[in-house]
Amino acid sequence: MESRKDPTMKSTNPERNHPPAGCCLMGEAGSSAGRAPCCDTGHGVTHRHGAIPDTSGSRLLATLALNLLIPAAQVIGGLRAHSMALISDAAHNFSDFTAVLVAYVANRIGRRGASTGFTFGYRRAEILAAALNVIILFAVSAFIVYEAVERLFHPQAVLGNLVILVAAIGVVGNGLSAWLLHRDSDHNLNIRGAFLHMLGDLFTSVAVLVNGIILMYRPWYWLDPALSVLIALFIVKNCWTIMKEAVCILMNATPSGLDLHAIKDSMESIPGVESVHYLHAWNLCSSSVAFSCHVVVPDQKLSRVEELSKRIRAKLMEQFGIDHPVLQFETGPCGEGEMFCRLSCSNGNGEDVYAENSGGQAR
Repeated sequence: MESRKDPTMKSTNPERNHPPAGCCLMGEAGSSAGRAPCCDTGHGVTHRHGAIPDTSGSRLLATLALNLLIPAAQVIGGLRAHSMALISDAAHNFSDFTAVLVAYVANRIGRRGASTGFTFGYRRAEILAAALNVIILFAVSAFIVYEAVERLFHPQAVLGNLVILVAAIGVVGNGLSAWLLHRDSDHNLNIRGAFLHMLGDLFTSVAVLVNGIILMYRPWYWLDPALSVLIALFIVKNCWTIMKEAVCILMNATPSGLDLHAIKDSMESIPGVESVHYLHAWNLCSSSVAFSCHVVVPDQKLSRVEELSKRIRAKLMEQFGIDHPVLQFETGPCGEGEMFCRLSCSNGNGEDVYAENSGGQAR
């Protein structure tokens, strides 16, 4: 935090500007999404990140083991039953093995703390992994559709009873994998990508199971590719949602559901705050929201500013879920005091695009 003040003013407590040993000034941005470290910011407020127990790593490891055994059983069963559906499902499950492996590695990397080279830590590794998972799923979906079209034009008889047996193994294994990951999928985009992998596999195995039951009594060989196409569409739909979220986070977009105008109004309603400008909000990872702004206050002692900072941070956390606020206090607005920084509003040619994007006046 920076504060503009009269150089003649001195804090009444010389130790107030130094956090206790082992603590960080603005918060542990590089903490794992699964741990809940906190530190005194030096402003009398506890700073927390991701207060959710880290069980995702062990759950990913268990899912990894399951997804190595399932495709092996499906390949053997598919070859003996002459079932392309089982073999395609095995390919799908094996792609999930690689996807969960990527998710597990990203989870381990994300637990590393901040460094001089990566001051926010490695928590965005989960976002990169989620994007990679989506790309893999898109490719797998395309493969499923391709195989489905081939089977529509070249149907083959299969051993329905063997298909049912192997598909049932897939249903149990994929169902267990999805259950293991469901708990952590709500707060971790990377785990959510792996969870959707498992959910897609579960539906695929169910479809193959139903297909095997029907083929034992009816030679409806077109049913298998038709179900495969529906499953592929389901996978693509969910992948598109995750990809949009990942791109928004990587582009430092304002988190979904966060209204900067509402934040500005809320902060300016706090006694002692004259105005707020140059607002920025972004996701450090899928479970942490960072925010920075300039706060204009009357000229006063630093100790009074720290009390005001405590109230602002508490309100940002309670009302908007912002857990990593960075506040710059000033006695007068810098620049033109607008909501967005001019450096952020430049198109690279020195032209201001603020008015075009926000409806405000450029000058």
